[in-house]
Order: sequence, then structure tokens, then C-alpha cells
Amino acid sequence: MPIILAIESSCDDTSAAIIADGEVLSNVTAGQAVHEEFGGVVPEHASRAHQRNIVPTVAVALSRAGKTADDIDAVAFTRGPGLIGSLMVGVSFAKAFALARNLPLIEVDHMQAHVLAHFAEAPKPDFPFLCLTVSGGHTQLVVVKSALDQQVIGRTIDDAAGEAFDKSGKMLGLPYPAGPEIDKLARAGKPVIAFAKPDPGALDFSFSGLKTSILYTLQKKIKTEPDFVKENLEDICASIQDTIVSILLRKLTMAVEETGLTQVALAGGVSANSGLRDGLRALAEEKGWSVFIPRIEYCTDNAAMIGVTGAFKFAAGEFVGQEVAPAARF
Repeated sequence: MPIILAIESSCDDTSAAIIADGEVLSNVTAGQAVHEEFGGVVPEHASRAHQRNIVPTVAVALSRAGKTADDIDAVAFTRGPGLIGSLMVGVSFAKAFALARNLPLIEVDHMQAHVLAHFAEAPKPDFPFLCLTVSGGHTQLVVVKSALDQQVIGRTIDDAAGEAFDKSGKMLGLPYPAGPEIDKLARAGKPVIAFAKPDPGALDFSFSGLKTSILYTLQKKIKTEPDFVKENLEDICASIQDTIVSILLRKLTMAVEETGLTQVALAGGVSANSGLRDGLRALAEEKGWSVFIPRIEYCTDNAAMIGVTGAFKFAAGEFVGQEVAPAARF
């Protein structure tokens, strides 16, 4: 089995990992605090930070794995989807590293990799299984027939759940990224405020209407109670989180009933949310499902999931040439 260098640079995290025989030897991620002052990711800043971070991040990943550049057999990288400027840095580095050593290149779909993060460590689901993938840019229900055969059966028609968390947090004056802040505050509150739960039908999601509902509810309350947000912040956060989680779990339940699959996995950055993790575990116990939730390290954007996916593609002989280019909507 090969030793794979994996590169992830789809958004604002620069990550490198070393995978050997399907085992994660190292997984190193450099974040970008610069975006906090802007309340969201600024693409230009992100790409510049990737340029500064990628060489030292790869160096640390090799060192922690006890490997050198000469030990690498293949390079896996995120081709997309993501921010084009950020992707260009990772793809360019991967191509240069591979070209200098005459190594094969493996392109990876970022969303496919989030699903396969479950194979970074035990316990691992058996094929086929159902995966709810929830991140800042995507919300999907995926039937995973095999590592390289994944069928999306439900998706958001507008905004993703992660965006709903972050935009709601911005309304409340919380720092970016707001998802973890809402999660923390929600633990001390109660879901006493009713927000809209838009339903576009079938297994699809919609969160733009929820954001509007939150905005209008807060505006109405503030007219009569100027300190409403400050005095009720924990309950507001608990209500927002409970609404998003209930929307996600309702569609997941429908997907289980439709597909008959009772192995259920959770993936993506929002899978780090404690309300969603606890809600899924409780629902799985009630329904008799087998549930798989990755460690936090493998929920957010990370190169280990790129390397694991790369290992599956290496075994299948799926390689690309030096003409490969990043694709924002891959």
C-alpha cells in the first residue's frame, strides 16, 4: 500500500496529512484567524494565507509521521468544490511536488472526502450506508454504496445549515465562526422561541427562510424590548440550534425510511455541533440505527479525509495528469 501526501485547501484551513496503508500517520491543519475581524472568509486573504502556510504545514506533517519527501508514493489533493483562489494554492503545490518526484496525482472531491472521513479510524461503517453531510457550504443526504460510488438523494436548494448558524450568529453579534459560539451558549439555554421550519419537499433542505424568520422575530422583539437579545441570548441560541437540528433529523429519518438503510453516518463541519451529535445518538437509539460520528478532528476541513479518499482511488487506479486544474464547483 502507498504512502500518500494529502493536501486540503478548499476554504480557509491549510491542511496536510500522511496516510500509509490506509492509516493516518499525521494530520496537521493551520487555521486563519484573519477572517474573524471581517465576520466571514475573505477569499483574497484566504489564498494569501494558504501560500504562507502550505510549505510549513507539509513539513510538520512529514515530520510528525516520521517520513521524508522521498518516502511519498502519491499526492492526493482537493480539486474542489471550494474557493478558487484557495484551491489554486493547494492544487499548484500538489502538482509541483508530484512533478519534481515523478509521482502520481489523485484528485479528490471535497464532499466525497467528508463522507469517507469515517474510514480514517475505527469504528467504520459497512457499505452501503446513509450519510448526512452538513457544512458551511453544503447540506446533503448521501447513499454511500461504496467508497467511490456515492449518490446524493437530498440537498439544500439555497443556503446550507452551517451558513444558517453563522448568519444567525452575525445577527446576534457573535464572533465568526458563530456555529461553535451558538453551540456553547445553547447548552445553557432552552429552545423556547418558535422559528419557521421551511420544507421544500422530498428529501431536500432549505435554510434561507429560517434566517428570515430569525431576523424578523428578533426585529419584532427588539421594538418592544430593546435588550431582548442581550437578556435572552442563551435561549435564542438554543432555539436556533434546536430548529436547525430538528430540520436535519426529520429529513434524515425520512431518508432512512425511504432507503431502508439503518447504518447512519454524520459528516462535515457542522457535525461537530453537540446538539446535532446528541440528537442523532438519541434518535438512533430510539429507532435502532447504527450511528457513526467522527472525532471533531475529522469533522472540519482536514487533509486526513483527502488522504483516505486518495487511498481508495489509488487502489482503483484513478489518477490525473499535470493538466488538472482546480474547480470551484467540482
